Amino acid sequence: MEVMRAAAEREATGAEVLHLEVGQPSTGAPALVREAAHRALDGHTLGYTDALGIPPLRAAISRWYRDRHGIDVPERRVVVTTGSSGAFLLGFLAAFDPGDVVAMAAPSYPAYRNILHAIDVVPLELPAGPETRFQPTVEMLEALPAPPAGLILASPSNPAGTMLDRASLERLSRWCAAKGVRVVSDEIYHGITFGEVRETTALEITEQVLVVNSFSKYFSMTGWRLGWMVVPDELSRSVECLAQNLFISPPAISQYAAVAAFGCTEELDGHVRRYARNREILLEELPKAGFTDLAPADGAFYVYADVSALTDDSEAMAKRILAETGIAATPGIDFDTARGRRYMRFSFAGATETIAEAARRLRAWRR
Repeated sequence: MEVMRAAAEREATGAEVLHLEVGQPSTGAPALVREAAHRALDGHTLGYTDALGIPPLRAAISRWYRDRHGIDVPERRVVVTTGSSGAFLLGFLAAFDPGDVVAMAAPSYPAYRNILHAIDVVPLELPAGPETRFQPTVEMLEALPAPPAGLILASPSNPAGTMLDRASLERLSRWCAAKGVRVVSDEIYHGITFGEVRETTALEITEQVLVVNSFSKYFSMTGWRLGWMVVPDELSRSVECLAQNLFISPPAISQYAAVAAFGCTEELDGHVRRYARNREILLEELPKAGFTDLAPADGAFYVYADVSALTDDSEAMAKRILAETGIAATPGIDFDTARGRRYMRFSFAGATETIAEAARRLRAWRR
């Protein structure tokens, strides 16, 4: 957010900014979604909905799991939320008590630990690096003094873009089940994957998992503030009561529009092909600019770069790059409080022309 603010201030002066800092698609919602939103405006009162979401959307999400993953996810376990942010808040409140310890890899999405702190749950960061593809392992968990109450998994992850293969996900799930550890699986970047690692939802392995997904990333609907959870039956009533009190309901127009999103895969997969091209450009060109140590970027739309050979303060480097090249990128301190000054994150969610021009400017800047 600080980088975005600085970029906005630069743009306010009339200077150009190439946005490689923001984790959102540069494209708007799919055409069918926009058409459905217009129909909803004309045909619905757009008042409060059921706290768990409108039945047609919950049914569409259930079908998505059947069609895409071949699994049965009953509609009763689907909870529509105000973005994935709302899902994490509801899920954490329902699953954990004050004082519980919840583990996650470092680096990871900073809102995990910030939401946990806000509800008096203790986030425990597990230092992860290239040797584990920036993902947690059973060995990390076994090294802890005691099993945590929960474990957050993210595949693909933010900021590293790495994925857990099915065998690793199964091993972590089995360990957590044996130790009574609640797994929260962040799957908001599902649909945006590259290479050979297969996208696996944790629901293929166990029903005793809290899965979070979103319409923001693959479905290109960030501003519509809509996400969903799949919860175990024993948590559904708690989540419902919390949702009624904290949010009343997710945005009505977004829900009616999102029913159409699942019929837009041809358009959305076109975006993924663009991300793949953008990824290729950065993986090829960043090393020419001196950013030689890059995470694999299996999915999502980020390249996570170890910049320790160039600086010991990636925050200062990000400010320099913005001031001297007009490129906005994110320092790693946001994602890893201990080692993040050694890293930077470059988003390739924008237009291919933007990514190519940013690569050119970075090469010129480093000469």
